[in-house]
Amino acid sequence: MESSRIYDWGKGIRMIDGYDLGLPGRTGIYVLEEEELTLVETGPSPSVPYILKGLEELGYRPEEVRNVIVTHIHLDHAGGAGLLLQSCPEARVVVHPRGARHLADPSRLIQGARMVYGDQFDSLFDPIVPIPEERILVRQDQETLSIGPDRTLTFLDSPGHAKHHFSIYDPVSQGLFTGDTAGVQYMQSKEFGFPFYLPTTSPNQFDPAAMKASIQRFRQLDVERLFFGHFGMTDQPGTAFDQVSEELDAFVEAGEQAITAGEGAAGIERRLMNRYHPMLRNHGVPEDHALFRILKLDLTVCAMGLEETLTHQKK
Repeated sequence: MESSRIYDWGKGIRMIDGYDLGLPGRTGIYVLEEEELTLVETGPSPSVPYILKGLEELGYRPEEVRNVIVTHIHLDHAGGAGLLLQSCPEARVVVHPRGARHLADPSRLIQGARMVYGDQFDSLFDPIVPIPEERILVRQDQETLSIGPDRTLTFLDSPGHAKHHFSIYDPVSQGLFTGDTAGVQYMQSKEFGFPFYLPTTSPNQFDPAAMKASIQRFRQLDVERLFFGHFGMTDQPGTAFDQVSEELDAFVEAGEQAITAGEGAAGIERRLMNRYHPMLRNHGVPEDHALFRILKLDLTVCAMGLEETLTHQKK
């Protein structure tokens, strides 16, 4: 393995690129360099070697990790937690109360992911290692975790993407680790001079009203930075919130139109691609750029979640 891609966001926060789906710039694992060395997110199990390599390059041993926080239990954020803990004997996993039992017994997580990813599951996520209950720490809404003498994190229940989702406020950076609730930041767009954020609406607990309410709660915190699970940091939180909220309406509209027309998830995906492909081309993104591939992967899964939620609402 070559050197890791490590980003320094300042205020004692680094980010290791986890190469989720084998792609750079896809999933970030945050390292909070405090008295209690703390990670936010793990990515899937294939990301664990990148995490261990990144920690080594930052001068840390796995035995020094004390906390591994997962914003939610989807496998692209927490699937590697059990495997990582095998190398981090002093660490515990911090999780939303709705997610704890699924980390201890991931069988339902595996079943659900196999339905979405099919034959790709093993290469993307295997192995999923159960976590002993005594190494799982639950944090409720507004509860805190002190990781250093001057750094106490606050956990915020933030449904919308999933019911088992919390976000984490860090007073030192005046930042918020948003997981997936506030959408995806496509950092690849920055080389073409424009910001690009979209909601992420994957199965099976997507709730557009709850997502909007969570984003509104985030706005009221008046944070200065957002740290996305996918991918990286922005110091323009208002721009991100505005764009994600606006595109969430477009997602739902595309979903409703496709379902009314009897087109299903494939129709939703096609309508969304028809919305964003011309926009990217107009910004000068070439057709063979990785951004198109990543967007295709995301919109395929987002369309599934939109179909499931909107079809259920009509019943």
